[in-house]
Amino acid sequence: MPLPTIEAPRNEPEDGDLVRRASAGDVGAFEQLYRRHAGKVHGAIWRLSGMNPARAEDLTQEAFVRAWQKLGSFRFESAFSTWLHRLAVNVALMDLRKRHPEEPVDDSALEAASEPVHAFCAGERSDLERAVARLPPRARAVLVLHDVEGWKHEEIGRELGMAVGSSKAQLHRARGLLKRALGETHE
Repeated sequence: MPLPTIEAPRNEPEDGDLVRRASAGDVGAFEQLYRRHAGKVHGAIWRLSGMNPARAEDLTQEAFVRAWQKLGSFRFESAFSTWLHRLAVNVALMDLRKRHPEEPVDDSALEAASEPVHAFCAGERSDLERAVARLPPRARAVLVLHDVEGWKHEEIGRELGMAVGSSKAQLHRARGLLKRALGETHE
C-alpha cells in the first residue's frame, strides 16, 4: 500500500510557488518556506551537531541564509524540501569538517560493535539521544546520515571526504560505542 502524500493545506501555496516568488525577491514567501521547513532542518542539524542547541541554531540560520542566496539555483528537479534538507546537512558537515579533523578509528570500539543496536522504546529515547551526542563527531555524522537520514555509504564518503570503507567502519564504530554506552545506562 503506498504511503499517503502530505500536501500543503488548500489555502496555503505550494513550495514551488513560494520558491518562485522568493526567487523574485518576495521575502514574505521565503519566510513562509522558513516556517514550513525550519523544524525538520533544525532537527537534522541538531543531531549532526551533537545536540548542541546553540550550534544547531547558528547552523540552522546559516543554512537558511545559504538557501536564500542559492534559491536561484534550485531547478525544480526534486522537491524543495529535499534540496533544502541536503543544503542544510551540507552546512552541518562543512562545520564538522572545520571543527574536527579526521579521527583515528579505535579498533577496540570496532570489535565491540559486532552486534547491531537493539530497537528502543520511547522511554529510552533520551538516553539514546544523549549517547549519540557523545559520539566522536565523524562517527556521529556517519551514524546520523546513514541510520537517520538514510544516506548510502557512497554519499557519506563523498560528503565527508572519506572512503566507503571508512564510512562503514565509522558506522560500525558508532554503533558499538552506542551499544556500550546504552548497556552501561540500562544495566
